Amino acid sequence: MDIIDFTVHELQEKLKNKELTSYDITKAYADRILEKEKDVQAFVTDISQQALSKAKEIDNKKASGEITNSLAGIPIGIKDNICTKGVKTTCSSKMLENFIAPYNATVMEKINEENLINLGKLNMDEFAMGGSTEYSYFKKTKNPWNLNKVPGGSSGGSAAAVSAGLVPWALGTDTGGSIRQPASFCGIVGLKPTYGLVSRYGVVAFASSLDQVGPITKDVTDCAMLLNIIAGHDQKDTTSADIEKKDYTKALKNDVKGLKIGIPKEYFGEGINSEVKASLQDAIKRYESLGAVVEECSLNIADYALATYYIIACAEASSNLGRFDGIRYGYRTSNYTDLKSLYRNSRSEGFGEEVKRRIILGTYVLSSGYYDAYYKKAQKVRTLVMKEFAKCFEKYDVLLTPTSPTVAFDIGSKSSNPLEMYLSDICTVSVNIAGLPAISIPCGVDKQNMPIGMQLIGSRFSEETILNAAYAFEQDYKFREKYKPEFKK
Repeated sequence: MDIIDFTVHELQEKLKNKELTSYDITKAYADRILEKEKDVQAFVTDISQQALSKAKEIDNKKASGEITNSLAGIPIGIKDNICTKGVKTTCSSKMLENFIAPYNATVMEKINEENLINLGKLNMDEFAMGGSTEYSYFKKTKNPWNLNKVPGGSSGGSAAAVSAGLVPWALGTDTGGSIRQPASFCGIVGLKPTYGLVSRYGVVAFASSLDQVGPITKDVTDCAMLLNIIAGHDQKDTTSADIEKKDYTKALKNDVKGLKIGIPKEYFGEGINSEVKASLQDAIKRYESLGAVVEECSLNIADYALATYYIIACAEASSNLGRFDGIRYGYRTSNYTDLKSLYRNSRSEGFGEEVKRRIILGTYVLSSGYYDAYYKKAQKVRTLVMKEFAKCFEKYDVLLTPTSPTVAFDIGSKSSNPLEMYLSDICTVSVNIAGLPAISIPCGVDKQNMPIGMQLIGSRFSEETILNAAYAFEQDYKFREKYKPEFKK
């Protein structure tokens, strides 16, 4: 078995038993990047060669007893909207093409405290706006299962890198499904934590009330381990929840007897691919055989969630991206005659089409005369979405839905039709609106051997419940033993 095929918890064990060194592991990933990055195009900034000297340093410090933590020396990949001191943080945009962060995001501080080794910054849709990683200024990332397909987005670089074995695990961000949908498309595990569980300090904002950092991993155990590292209260983030620190790996008991699972019928209706639906039905039967109590239920918010999400997200994006004006932050045009043309040309040249589209929509719904009709109404619907979920969780422990209505689609097939691209988020956005945790795990493949993802949604701060539910399914189904990316061209 190759080093890159091991999960992080397996690598941790091999480090502990001195079967491998940090240098061995980092070298295996650096070599893999040299071999496969040209096909996958997952990295914006590759620092894997610099990582090798860091690995040697960690091995020496472990030998002398200076470093004792068990994950020290494990490599990781970081989505390119998370500030990393001394390394470019571009958000895959011309606007921040040469920005080198002067400080670390809180999640990066936590990664560094564990002595994990950053292999580089991973590609994404520009400013996290998109569902396919086709809206990056730098490159289009490919899906390792089929290089003609998208990896999903906006954390497509992170998901593709984990799936292709370019990194053992990665950090992504999720505003409306941007961890879960690419995890589904790439046949891996992606967790969107409860809003406030993980600090957003140092994460370049798209929509501040929706954004959340989370793990993208090979399996559920790795997911729980990475959540252990990044979760926790942060005084620098006013939306950070001050709750007791937990060890999420202790929740993985592989027992779902008596677990009440609700199946919202609205998520299995028109628009859901028949093969996706069939895989989910098989997964439901599997849960029943494991002793879970499964019932159909109704979640009457599906029709409104997508419109509500795009109004709120675009409004917040319009506000957050106002700082990139050619003077305070970001790219500055050389083509201007006065202050007005400096603003206009810097933003016109620095932002891509999708970002401009969302800024325009957000500015419109916040403008005088339309604020009450759109933005204020969307915030009222948001409250209804939260209440509807709360009502469901009075009866059920977990809700089970598809992660995406389809498997990964062809590169270029939806990028010219924004509305069709937005509809890909139909199963995920309501979770962000309500601030809930949700995990996507693979539950099958279609006839073309493309992965299908299942989403498990929990009530606020019930990560332990959904991680255990995902773990029980994973241990029974054994997806990683049956299927792996084929790098088809």
